[in-house]
Amino acid sequence: MTRDRTENDEVSYSTRIPADIGCPDRILGPLTARQSAILTGTAGALWLGYVATRPFLAPLVYVALVAPIAAVMTAVSLGRRDGIGMDRFALAALAYRRSPKRRLHAPEGVPGLPDVVPQELAARVGPTPAVLRMPCQQVLDSGVVDLGRDGYAAVASCSTVNFDLRTGAEQQALTGAFARWLNSLTGPAQILIRAHRLNIHPLVDQLAQTAPALPHPALEHAALAHATFLHDLAAHSDLLTRQALLVVREPDPATSRASAAAARVRHRITEATRALAAAEITTTALDPGQTAAAITEATSPETTEHITAGQAQGEGRVWPSMR
Repeated sequence: MTRDRTENDEVSYSTRIPADIGCPDRILGPLTARQSAILTGTAGALWLGYVATRPFLAPLVYVALVAPIAAVMTAVSLGRRDGIGMDRFALAALAYRRSPKRRLHAPEGVPGLPDVVPQELAARVGPTPAVLRMPCQQVLDSGVVDLGRDGYAAVASCSTVNFDLRTGAEQQALTGAFARWLNSLTGPAQILIRAHRLNIHPLVDQLAQTAPALPHPALEHAALAHATFLHDLAAHSDLLTRQALLVVREPDPATSRASAAAARVRHRITEATRALAAAEITTTALDPGQTAAAITEATSPETTEHITAGQAQGEGRVWPSMR
């Protein structure tokens, strides 16, 4: 626990939180349950192999043969890559290797190439694309996303808060309000921060068109100079803007209680709006069109228009226009 003094001699307390707050528990010394199971299973298999080969194989020869296996399994159980265990990383790599790399939205199925296509050309094309299976079934009229067996979800856009410019007391109040919302959660919730490309060309065109109507030549000159600056900035830089989303889910796939689950997830968005208002975070539930646009943008970013500067000026309500 550390104490930081602000210019007003106010005291703010900060507590270090581990980066991996979901780290599994240690049950056998520094080993987790998964690591203990892998090492115990490997040791048991090697011991059974030794018992089976002891009548006709010298112990040193057996140790030399199984040493690479023991080393690999130890590295798999104790090693980590990108914040996850090597065993999970290897399984994820294997699943990625076996999964199709091209998917299409084709509920009727993806037909293969006609028989008239030569085999050489068919080999160059590669494997047939697989059918894209979306986790969401549909977006209801209320803006709730039907996730099928996984229940229902609702999405809301959130504004951001400049935390560093606040005094110690203000930081404590914001942190306390946000903590109260976290403690009030009754179901799964996710805070998603996404980056989008920013298209400032409409703003540049608007400045160029409205500059001649300004009441003073100096203002016109300043507006045109700013438009030129923005145009050069967009030509030499990849401009991005951020979007903060709040997603709450009700894991209730029962058909008989579907309407109740959909209403409950909307009510949780309303509760989050009231609770986060104390932390000076403006939360706005998305309507069906905005929700569908967010899903489309997430699954296929290149098929939507870039966000315009005017859209990015809203408090978290940043949505691309659909083609």
